[in-house]
Amino acid sequence: MQGSYRHNKSYWEYYRQFCKPGFNKPWKSVAQVIRDEDCPSMIIPSRPFLKRCFPDFSTKNGILTVANQTTFKDGRGKTRNVTDLREAANGINNVLDARSVGMKIFEDYASSWHWILIGLFIAMVVSLLFLVLLRFTAGVLFWIFILGVIGIIGYGVWHCYWEYDHLQGTPGSDLTIYDIGFQTDFRVYLQLRQTWLAFMIILCIVEVFIILMLIFLRNRIRIAIALLQEGSRAIGYIMSTLFYPIITFVLIAICISYWAVTAVFLSTSGEPVYKVMANQTLCKYANLTCDPETFNTTNVTKLCVGAQCTFAFYGGEGFYHKYIFIFQLSNAFVFLWLVNFAIALGQCTLAGAFASYYWAFRKPADIPTCPLFSSFGRAIRYHTGSLAFGSLILAIVQLIRIMLEYLDHKLKGTQNSFTRFLLCCLKCCFWCLEKFIKFINRNAYIMIAIYGKNFCTSAKEAFFLLMRNVVRVAVLDKVTDFLLFLGKLLVAGGVGVLAFFFFTHRIPVFTQETPTLNYYWVPLLTVIIGSYLIAHGFFSVYAMCVDTLFLCFCEDLERNDGSTAKPYYMSASLHRILGKKELSPKKAMG
Repeated sequence: MQGSYRHNKSYWEYYRQFCKPGFNKPWKSVAQVIRDEDCPSMIIPSRPFLKRCFPDFSTKNGILTVANQTTFKDGRGKTRNVTDLREAANGINNVLDARSVGMKIFEDYASSWHWILIGLFIAMVVSLLFLVLLRFTAGVLFWIFILGVIGIIGYGVWHCYWEYDHLQGTPGSDLTIYDIGFQTDFRVYLQLRQTWLAFMIILCIVEVFIILMLIFLRNRIRIAIALLQEGSRAIGYIMSTLFYPIITFVLIAICISYWAVTAVFLSTSGEPVYKVMANQTLCKYANLTCDPETFNTTNVTKLCVGAQCTFAFYGGEGFYHKYIFIFQLSNAFVFLWLVNFAIALGQCTLAGAFASYYWAFRKPADIPTCPLFSSFGRAIRYHTGSLAFGSLILAIVQLIRIMLEYLDHKLKGTQNSFTRFLLCCLKCCFWCLEKFIKFINRNAYIMIAIYGKNFCTSAKEAFFLLMRNVVRVAVLDKVTDFLLFLGKLLVAGGVGVLAFFFFTHRIPVFTQETPTLNYYWVPLLTVIIGSYLIAHGFFSVYAMCVDTLFLCFCEDLERNDGSTAKPYYMSASLHRILGKKELSPKKAMG
């Protein structure tokens, strides 16, 4: 441009649009222009993206081009290949490629969103059917699984014995593990009879242990299965509880939005701070604050060649800006508190609804009208303080865990092994403490919903009640976890397989063809993950129902004796399992 400017001044009028606003010194030396970044050293065809100019790369007949050209001239007039520019703009190309992939994914969603909704609706129906049918299939599913485990372990014992007997007489098979020592190739150990003998003994012990557990805990397992069936029956009577997680989701979404907006406002509060960017060893003004409007008129550009006044961050030097980290920490604490309160409100509301089912002597005639709405009103009106206190305790522990993670991140490069060990121990302890508090809070909210007492009293009564029935708690917990995990896998896997055949084989539904997609995994993963989340939402309600019924069942056993004055409120199946005499409603009320 400068070479052409000497003969024709109009060249500058075209070139100046690419320079900094206000720059009008075309005679300035090239070295100074490039150093001060007043103008680009060269101009190539480009396209806009995020208010930035990116090279206009395209592929023509398999050849990389820029504006249909395979070569270009650099700032010194030297002809270069487009591949050189591709290497220089590699990071930019990754952004553009990601943008291209993102656009294709968006197109896939736009083409298949109604099919995705159909898949999620099917997942919701399947989850609902699974919960309703658990009253008939809970015992069958559990015993099929247990017998399958016993059978697999039995086959393992037989296989170990076969390998042990097969290796008899093989050279080197009678050596011990101690003789050969530690080997990186573990197949060496499989050539020893002692290895298979050890495997056989371990599997035999496990097999005997499982069988003995089934024999001695058979009655408690039957109680657990009966409670699972009773939970399915309770949800069948109070179907509205399945949709309460939507309210919890909305409340948590509001909390997240509040936290995010507040965090952004805190981060961007104050005035923009600019600092001198230069070589710290050669420039004494490096990292000092500067004013971009007057920077070019100061001596800094002369004393520090190539120095620039660039934006560093938003902030200041006042009291408020010094403690901005404390404000962010407080915002995070409030966020944790609100989220835990929203979850606690949901647990207490569901517990109240399911407790009203259990303590109805004649089911379903004595179940109050709109039990979920009534329980929600009681929780808001009478138990807000207790829920807030329990959420506060949990939020404090979670905040401490976040601070420990922050310290661990900051001390990542330290060589002090004791500090790392101490942090690891603290993180482990507070993780266990958080799990314990969540367990206590969950059962405390159930007792609050039943009796309406304060948090501390309810937590104490719930804890000692569970300790008096600790074996039943363990059995019920494992049986419930197994069935719910199996249910989630069945829902997500079944709907996922259906969606896979639907999208890959382009099966028409409602006389409409399956859309052609760029990436078939986009709607497929969306359907699978969405189905799992829907199943998790439904099954979380079911888990809360089973926990509530279990505490009510334990309370029923301790408060009542089955007499006319104090009849049991448990179901007929639980009566039969415990061998209790069942009273008819008329006798009990008479």
